[in-house]
Amino acid sequence: MQSGLVCVDADVIVIGAGAAGLAAARRLARRSVRVVVLEARDRAGGRVWSRPIARSATPAELGAEFIHGRGGPTTRLLREAGMAAVDVGDAGWACSKDGELRREERDLSSAVAIFEAARALPDDESVDCFLHRFEQDEATRETARAARAFVEGFEAADPAIASARAIASEVRSGVDLAIARPLGGYGPMVEHLRNACAAARVQLCLSTVVRRVSWRRGAVAVDTSCCGGPQVFHARAAILTLPVGVLRHRGDETAVAFDPPLPSAKTEALSGIEMGHAMKVALWFRTAFWARIRSGRYRGAAFFRCERQPFPVYWTQAPPSGLVVAWAGGPRATALRALPEADLIERALNGFGALFGGPGLVRREFEGGLTHDWSGDPFCRGAYSYVAVGGGDARAALAAPVDDTLFFAGEATSTDGQSGTVNGALETGERAAAEAVEALGLAAHRPRTE
Repeated sequence: MQSGLVCVDADVIVIGAGAAGLAAARRLARRSVRVVVLEARDRAGGRVWSRPIARSATPAELGAEFIHGRGGPTTRLLREAGMAAVDVGDAGWACSKDGELRREERDLSSAVAIFEAARALPDDESVDCFLHRFEQDEATRETARAARAFVEGFEAADPAIASARAIASEVRSGVDLAIARPLGGYGPMVEHLRNACAAARVQLCLSTVVRRVSWRRGAVAVDTSCCGGPQVFHARAAILTLPVGVLRHRGDETAVAFDPPLPSAKTEALSGIEMGHAMKVALWFRTAFWARIRSGRYRGAAFFRCERQPFPVYWTQAPPSGLVVAWAGGPRATALRALPEADLIERALNGFGALFGGPGLVRREFEGGLTHDWSGDPFCRGAYSYVAVGGGDARAALAAPVDDTLFFAGEATSTDGQSGTVNGALETGERAAAEAVEALGLAAHRPRTE
């Protein structure tokens, strides 16, 4: 160990203070486990990032925004934080071929049902190959196109890379067919988790970038850099909640090194999981003007869709506000990545104006915009995960502990269809914490009373 380095001892080091890391830390601390959480950013939350907007009670969610499926752990945390969830609603309007916005009766169940046939494939294939045969048949063409849009939009996946078998398995859970959102955004829930960790004496180190994880059975040393200089943290075990994009990144000073390298089963699992790309732009206006035009025709609209736009989907808020989110996923998002923030906001604004026949009213009402490039973020390197062709059980392999010393959590390790969701992250954090407690022989410790 080099001179001048400071050693901090703990039972478990949690790497990452996103939903998975905070959930793991809280559970560990409640078992009287000494926990240190290392977070590269200057904030907790990871891919949950609520940004307040002046003169608006509704924050801009630059990362996670929705609750997918039943979301048990998420809704319980919301209740703990004194919050509630509201249904998103399905009132949608879509551009017709003549460019007119028409009421859309969108039923995703038929689009995702087409993937049932993928479960019987003798060999895995890409979503692109799988859907191509349906797109050649006039009877199934529109359903196949809707399924492709689902994979790109909901899964943020590239159909040329995504596994048809994996999509079939994950959509069967029905997680993506029921959507709500936290009233007031995810920020208060993250703050509640962080406060619970602090109350349980978890040591949270922000702006602390992990450079190397040295490990052997029963011992971990984590080399970090921070504003105070290099620091080494020692523990008996570590829980890694880093996104797949970070775990698999190699070749420059931003990579996390492992000594010894992770076992081949882990590297194979990482090669079978991709990070999806998404581009999300928050636009806020003086008023929800769209609810007034055309004699209130669009009052209550939850979604606006136009496949011809760079951002094919826009959604509003519940309760109504002047905040609108523009969304592109998969290859569309990749195509937008090279643009600077100002240009992304401009394209999103122009697209929203085009929905209503022109930019005039939209620009008069426009007040500002925000976005964040998650794919270019060195502490994320993508939006959320999907399984690549041939990936098979990669999620389960990534989730498996190594020598009862390294444990893995995060949405990419969710094996029940909740990958890419806050709820999946929370559940895997809880699971990894329970595994660490058992492996360290701490299961008999009495939980702290609160």
